[in-house]
Amino acid sequence: MSTTDASTFWDGVYSGRPTATDPQPNYLLPKTVTGLPPGDVVDLGCGNGGDALWLAHRGWHVTAVDISAVAVERLTGIARARGLGDRVVAERHDLRDSFPKGRFDLICAHYLHTPFDLDKAAVLRRAAHALRSGGRLLVVDHGSTAPWSWNQDPDVRYPTPREVATGLDLDPATWTVERAGAPRRIATGPGGRTAEVTDHVLVIRRTT
Repeated sequence: MSTTDASTFWDGVYSGRPTATDPQPNYLLPKTVTGLPPGDVVDLGCGNGGDALWLAHRGWHVTAVDISAVAVERLTGIARARGLGDRVVAERHDLRDSFPKGRFDLICAHYLHTPFDLDKAAVLRRAAHALRSGGRLLVVDHGSTAPWSWNQDPDVRYPTPREVATGLDLDPATWTVERAGAPRRIATGPGGRTAEVTDHVLVIRRTT
């Protein structure tokens, strides 16, 4: 699929939804990041902006990235309306082709799943290389299929966090795996429907 196809698809997804007036962070972000000193962070696939706004409220300087220009424009507006325009910079990137410039203390990739071709390992490898010494890469993936998921393929297999880490082929002298787990929780989907889901959580820290 082309960049144009992916951009058009995701613009359509966000254009078809009302603008989120109070987007919330992904469930595991506060549980994983709370306690870290604020710094420079990238939010890969920012969507409605819940993670970016939560981080900015806590002193982080956020570069929020999405392939959808609609999502980027909406988040920019919300951040300015909340007085966070100096802490949230929203940028449009197709991660197959481009990545935010700079060095960062934290890079988050929550549920970076797409129906389009994406070399996710290459994206995460590039993210790991963009970390400062002591910086962390947080990757949260689906570990199970929720009843409301767009992908109901019964044969889908979710790589474990350790498998994802191995696929990045990072030098252990420079990067270390701090966490690789599969916690379960009760999630709430569209219409208030609930179900038990599994998340795959990977935290990699750059040590040098």
